[in-house]
Amino acid sequence: MNGEITIPTKDDRLLALDSFETLSASLSKLKANPEIEIEETEDKIKIPLVALHLLADILETMSKGQPFSLVPIHTEMTTQVAAEFLGCSRPHVVKLLETGEIPFHTIGRHRRVRFQDITEYKTRKKKEREKLLIEIMRTDEEAGLYDS
Repeated sequence: MNGEITIPTKDDRLLALDSFETLSASLSKLKANPEIEIEETEDKIKIPLVALHLLADILETMSKGQPFSLVPIHTEMTTQVAAEFLGCSRPHVVKLLETGEIPFHTIGRHRRVRFQDITEYKTRKKKEREKLLIEIMRTDEEAGLYDS
């Protein structure tokens, strides 16, 4: 899973949904580091609760058929990869870096951006768009453009 995008099949989705529901129901009852027994080998492993919550998130995403990827927070990316992740051009990403919208550092002449900084920027922009959309809808309602 080294940053590769995984697209779940239909069978994966159904299995993930069933597993997600079972795991979610069990998570509230678990201690900090639950032991899980593997039936085939009767071995026991201890799994941190935070890892089980991450697994639940993965299963939920898979059950919806959404592609996903596990990427360490401190992963660094080039401006081209950042542009692909954001769905914009590389020159636009460079502009965002140079104006301070997204933090970066250089290695030689090349700019590098942390994955965490890119995802924070993307989340921030999504919230701003949602806020603007709500404001536009509110203005339209006040202007009588919508029937109640």
